[in-house]
Parts: sequence; structure tokens; C-alpha cells
Amino acid sequence: MNGLRLSQSASDLFLAWTEARQGRHFYIRQLHDMKIKLLVELFTLSVMGQYAEFCGWALARAHARAGQPALIAGYLGKGDQFDEAVADFATAYAAQNERDYQAMLSAVRQGRIKVYTES
Repeated sequence: MNGLRLSQSASDLFLAWTEARQGRHFYIRQLHDMKIKLLVELFTLSVMGQYAEFCGWALARAHARAGQPALIAGYLGKGDQFDEAVADFATAYAAQNERDYQAMLSAVRQGRIKVYTES
């Protein structure tokens, strides 16, 4: 539970923690009260890059708050091996995601799966 609390920079109106009488802890999140949705499929390459930077910043901040930054920095060292590994993974993951998406489109076109969209 502490990690969940530490990873947030500000309180979230739809987020809560509670403990039942038996001592069980619960993490509660209201998921379907969004007012906006980012249409990432419409992003230009430049905007997607900015969005990725913002997501990376938020993730790094959450990890830094949840751990011991000096210890993590010492573990990672001064080189760029970790940065390169993360970039390589992200590139490979994006390529796999694109292959999966194309395979899904093909399956839809061939009638092997049905796709329903929200209105």
C-alpha cells in the first residue's frame, strides 16, 4: 500500500485505501468517471513523442518517490546501458504492438473475430 501512496504526486478524488475489520487492506479506484479520453491514434509523430516524454516523466517520478533514488542511481551507474536497454525494449515493444494490431485487423477482415466499438 505504501508504494501506491508514494507513486502519486497528488491526491486523487477517485482513489482510496481502506482496511476491513479483519485487517484486510483494500485499494479502491473508480474507473469509469473519465471526462476526456486522449485519442492517441490521431496523434502526430511529434505529439506522440511529447506524450511519451510526459508518461516517462510521470513513471520516473513515481518510481523515484517509491524507492530510494540515491540507491537506485548507484545501482544503475553512470553509464547509459540502462537507458539504452529501456530504449531498445520500448522500440521492440512498439514494433510487436504494431504487428499484433495488423494481425488483429487481418483477422477482422477475414471474419475470424468480431470487433465492437463503444459509441
